Amino acid sequence: MTEARLSGSALLPLAYRECRQIAATHGRTYFLATRLLSAERRPAVHALYAFARMVDDVVDRAARPAAHDRDPAAELDLIERDLRAALASHPGVVEQHAPSAEHGDCWTSVPRPRDLVLAAVTHTIHRYGIATQHFWTFLDSMRMDAPGAPAFRNRYATMAQLREYMRGSAAAIGLQLLPVLGTVVPVSAAEPAAAALGEAFQLTNFLRDVAEDLDRDRVYLPADAIAAFGVDEELLFECRRTGRTDPRVRRALAHLIAVNRDLYRRAEPGIDLLQPRVRPAIRTAATLYADILRHIERSDYAVFDHRAVVPRHHRLRIAATEFTTATLRDRLTR
Repeated sequence: MTEARLSGSALLPLAYRECRQIAATHGRTYFLATRLLSAERRPAVHALYAFARMVDDVVDRAARPAAHDRDPAAELDLIERDLRAALASHPGVVEQHAPSAEHGDCWTSVPRPRDLVLAAVTHTIHRYGIATQHFWTFLDSMRMDAPGAPAFRNRYATMAQLREYMRGSAAAIGLQLLPVLGTVVPVSAAEPAAAALGEAFQLTNFLRDVAEDLDRDRVYLPADAIAAFGVDEELLFECRRTGRTDPRVRRALAHLIAVNRDLYRRAEPGIDLLQPRVRPAIRTAATLYADILRHIERSDYAVFDHRAVVPRHHRLRIAATEFTTATLRDRLTR
């Protein structure tokens, strides 16, 4: 990252548009939910998503055999170094207004996508006063996914160990979002629910992506939790090989889905602690993500031969319902 690339506000429209494209391409549920946010808040949410996705891509590439040309731990260190440098070098960026992520000037030269994402997330952090510790906590958890890093771990013996990982990989992202969304109580009062919702989203990902994670030699299902149902790592890999879900694995997944739903229940009251205008978006995201669990159940836990996906028409219906409900509520309270 060069100083020239990050100097001046002219870069920001392009940077936020890059983040918007990343969110639209890779985070369909989140992107749909952000459409319910005000235009002012959307770019910041896209920037936070794009930063998390950029970091996640680093560790995902490390799990692919053809992608060992770069050291993921060193890449994560470089991202942290660049973000720290950008935050330290541009304290005045908070005084600028967030640009529209959907309009902007044409550019004759295009910086690297990484530089664009870092520019947008730096602006977002300054503008909304997001505690930077949430980003260092997130990066520390991502190092647990990076082969070669001292903290690397691709197996979790207990749910407590997994929650230690999720504290950075998921809860920290919920805490990053809080200042952007706004609260009707002190931010600290809304933090437990926001962290729980982040963990709920993450655990849903683990349950949906069991097969994909096994292909990367990762097991995010806590060993003690699945062992109670007679499941071990060898059986999971056998299910992946055959594409069939063993009855013991089915019972273990049902248990973990119940644990996951408890996280959603704990997070739900926190939605009412957010600013009224953002509640429909977060409620939509929570509803759609929780629906992934229902689709896993409806497939008879067939997570080894396909990926559970909430149909687009259902996602649109939930979003439309939340928007209509919020509109009626606004009219009644005026």
